[in-house]
Amino acid sequence: MIRHVTAPTSEQLEAARRVIADHLVPTPTVTLSLRGRDVLVKLESLQITGAFKIRGALSAIDAALRQDPQGAVITSSAGNHGLGIAHAASILGVPATVVVPQNASLAKVKKLRRYDIELIQIGTSYDDAQRHALELADRRSIRYISPFNDTNVIAGQATAFDEMLQQAPELEHIVVSVGGGGLISGVLMSRNTHDRGDIKVTGVQPVESSAMYHALRGTKMEDVRHRPTIADGLAGGGDDGAITNELISRHEVPLVLVPEIEIRRAVREALESNGVVLEGSASASYAAITLDLVNDTTSRIGFIATGRNISHELLTELLKEPLSET
Repeated sequence: MIRHVTAPTSEQLEAARRVIADHLVPTPTVTLSLRGRDVLVKLESLQITGAFKIRGALSAIDAALRQDPQGAVITSSAGNHGLGIAHAASILGVPATVVVPQNASLAKVKKLRRYDIELIQIGTSYDDAQRHALELADRRSIRYISPFNDTNVIAGQATAFDEMLQQAPELEHIVVSVGGGGLISGVLMSRNTHDRGDIKVTGVQPVESSAMYHALRGTKMEDVRHRPTIADGLAGGGDDGAITNELISRHEVPLVLVPEIEIRRAVREALESNGVVLEGSASASYAAITLDLVNDTTSRIGFIATGRNISHELLTELLKEPLSET
């Protein structure tokens, strides 16, 4: 079933800015050296939940409360959005249910268990979790908050780029990791709000799970093949007919695909060379820039370090792998 969602209005974008300013501290934008190239990096990995998703969660739950002060919410997630919903619900005093796959990141599930929420693990993919969450939302008559195909979630994610533009007005090209497209849609909305159409936007997906890339070329989400990737926050299908698909298509945003081995190497390189812990979803953008997949070697380029929620076991495994082929 296609869920009809609209792009945020200026009023919704402003409401998101207000609630996020009330509850979150701006994350820094720093300059890191990626194989000798200066790159601007927005450290959303420093968010209290370890990922940018807290922004969209706060925005969406705040909007839900204004419509129904007694309402509960439910969501599906690969992990980080669930953490955002859990934390936002605790701040705003809302009962929340989070549905994740049974094989969700252990690091993210461990953090989710610290919150006073109903946590459900079901299925083996994000699509399974979303299907169950939508069924429960209908059965219980409560609000479902999509990790990406939600007007107020997109408005919340836009605030990350609002901050980055204030911190680094010299930015000319932003590279964004893409799963369902909530963050890159927020970037596009923020870019328009600030009249910065001169800034190039490139999206990045893992080769092993690239639903948006194929959907924008006419493939139905259910027909996209998914293989395991450490970029679990980008894995799985999106929604056919989602507003995020429309926004990416309308703005003609190019999407590039990163091989799994390069995502793995980028996690290690980011830590060893720059002292930054990145989960796979964030390192996809790191890898795309270092490999010149974005086809831009001259612009003042940057990316959003979307999260740090990687398990100790996986990080240890990656640190033992070679940085380059021998």
